[in-house]
Amino acid sequence: MLIDTHAHLNFAAFNIDRDDVIKKCLKNDIWMINVGINYQTSKRAVEIAEKYEKEVYAAIGLHPINLDTGLIKMKADDLESKQLEREFDCQKYKKLTGSGEVVAIGEIGLDYYWRPKTTKKKKLFKQKQKDLLLEQLKLAKELNLPIIFHCRVAHDDLIEILKSKIQNLKLKGVVHGFVGTSEQLQKYLDLGLYIGFNGIIFKNIKGINFEENIRKTPSDKILIETDCPYLTPPQKENQRNEPFYVKYIAVKIAKIKNLSFKEIAKITTENAKKLFRIK
Repeated sequence: MLIDTHAHLNFAAFNIDRDDVIKKCLKNDIWMINVGINYQTSKRAVEIAEKYEKEVYAAIGLHPINLDTGLIKMKADDLESKQLEREFDCQKYKKLTGSGEVVAIGEIGLDYYWRPKTTKKKKLFKQKQKDLLLEQLKLAKELNLPIIFHCRVAHDDLIEILKSKIQNLKLKGVVHGFVGTSEQLQKYLDLGLYIGFNGIIFKNIKGINFEENIRKTPSDKILIETDCPYLTPPQKENQRNEPFYVKYIAVKIAKIKNLSFKEIAKITTENAKKLFRIK
């Protein structure tokens, strides 16, 4: 079996055929965690998980780019049905965990890709994201849940925050869709974090060596994901991504690590079950 540890079937992109996609995956022994980026998508992830006895799980959280800082204008994304939130309502999110289907807080973190132009606004923008992250770290600690971290163009700041918070709060988690240097990778590993790889490993990004990062990530710290509906592997180019295609990530990683598909499937499944306490 395989577990897609980062899917978004809770997004509008799957409104028409969501149940069909899930049934196809489950028929092929592919489980999934649907990850929230705001309250709306977090709530929908929980509702989807509640329809299934097991195999489909949820993560809840407020993504940094879904925080309305008032400092930048974000473009609407029809795949997501994006809704911004002015603040993090901890109690509202906490209530979503009542059903027991929530296995993580996420995706949360830092994202400096879209940012204000002036130095003063940039500083305030980054601080608002850091404050949001700290609030959600506290929630993860309170609920004793692992964290799914999102990080884009902000690894150094995230690592600096986590150096003090991971050990003090005794937090566990995964850096999802990792795009960073081998040095940054090692710092995350030193913090005891898992590393998630998805279809972006098939791309050429200046300064990033995905094969080296995969080789350097210990097998017991690797997770596989799709981040669907985004980042479709080249084997299904120009199609909407979905959890069924997580197998292509497993094949690529197995090849790089000189392991069989069955071995990497077993390893990544055991890793996911251990981190997210899935039975």
